[in-house]
Amino acid sequence: MTNTFRALVLTQDEDRKTHHALQDVAFSDLPDGDVTVKIDYSSLNYKDGLAVTGSSPVVRSFPMIPGIDFAGTVTASSSDDYSEGDNVILTGWGVGEKHWGGYAEYARVPAEYLVKMPENGTSLDAMTIGTAGFTAMMAVMALQEHNITADDGDILVTGASGGTGSMAIALLAELGYSVVASTGREELSDYLKNLGASDIIGRLEPSSRPLAKTRWAGAIDSVGGDILAAILPEVHYGGSVACFGLAGGSDLNTTVFPFILRGVNLLGIDSVMCPSDYRVQVWEKAFNTLTPAKLEAMRQIEPLSNVPQLANDILAGQVRGRIIVDVTKY
Repeated sequence: MTNTFRALVLTQDEDRKTHHALQDVAFSDLPDGDVTVKIDYSSLNYKDGLAVTGSSPVVRSFPMIPGIDFAGTVTASSSDDYSEGDNVILTGWGVGEKHWGGYAEYARVPAEYLVKMPENGTSLDAMTIGTAGFTAMMAVMALQEHNITADDGDILVTGASGGTGSMAIALLAELGYSVVASTGREELSDYLKNLGASDIIGRLEPSSRPLAKTRWAGAIDSVGGDILAAILPEVHYGGSVACFGLAGGSDLNTTVFPFILRGVNLLGIDSVMCPSDYRVQVWEKAFNTLTPAKLEAMRQIEPLSNVPQLANDILAGQVRGRIIVDVTKY
């Protein structure tokens, strides 16, 4: 093993402008942690786009190796929970923001950040699912935990062409739900139908009415803002909306009427700090639900060197499905 590895490194100048560079990093510079992992793949998520472009102050300290998830093989461990050769997955915990992340050939992290790869999993499939699929699976499970069944009616998925939206559609469809995909990219209708959407609609517009004709048994919203506000008045009595995104804004201009007159549930999904034992359940269900064909249809593999341009693309809403980052190609 050499003394260095390749990584995408972010720095910040005195004017607080973020810069990125592919460079050699010394193993001795890796942060503290119980487990060292040789990374096979990472992925591109909206938060990665914010970090790499510096569009939002998600990075807490510099220099930083971004990349909020990765999958690979343990090369060294001082933890009783992991041994050399174990295949592992990481999502969340502030990795890529306050702890060096997945856009590198190696990472060192606390053992509690990791999850062992399910027996039927591979690193490529794990990062095709990635943070987006993990979050979408949590959202689907939240709807199920609130008794939203496939017989209750249509489930709306917003931001449908993005990573989390694509994953939510595929997961819901595999579980027998009728899925309506909401997107501003009409040209991707065939792609969304191939994932399992039964119908495609444009972006929702907010209503001036606090309650509207009901349309949705439930919804998974990855956009937030006015889109989330437009969903709530249209949810069936006792229905639920799982939300986790803010690409459309962090403000929510709505009324209490859907909640107090129709018993609608607004379910916040946090995939960053959720407990480790629950993570195991989520990963196992995701791998057991998604077929190899669905995973193949959603992914596009790109070299590490393309991440800076792709970071701009994802913020501009020009990324379809899941971008897998091959950290060995640069």
